[in-house]
Amino acid sequence: MESAPGLEAGVLLASILFCLGLAGLLIRRNIIFMLMCIEICTNAAALMFVVAGAHWGNADGQVMFVFVVTLAAAEVAIALALVLQFYYRKHTVDIDQLNGLRG
Repeated sequence: MESAPGLEAGVLLASILFCLGLAGLLIRRNIIFMLMCIEICTNAAALMFVVAGAHWGNADGQVMFVFVVTLAAAEVAIALALVLQFYYRKHTVDIDQLNGLRG
């Protein structure tokens, strides 16, 4: 029987995913790509909950994973609705064009 990857491997993977998502969030100017990078960061945090829960033999990490995934789904639904409205008004998804939405 194969053993599960250790805590260090899980933390390393979650850290790499979080850094990739954060770098993409800071570099990209496209709103859709920025949303995807936020999802990568969110999933990295959720992975960390699962890894920590598995390491300590506690199911709380998996419960938090379900909570994080639910929260991420709600966040994406709202953000995509806002992006669609922005696209219908400006015909672009460039984040720099959001300056025109000031009142």
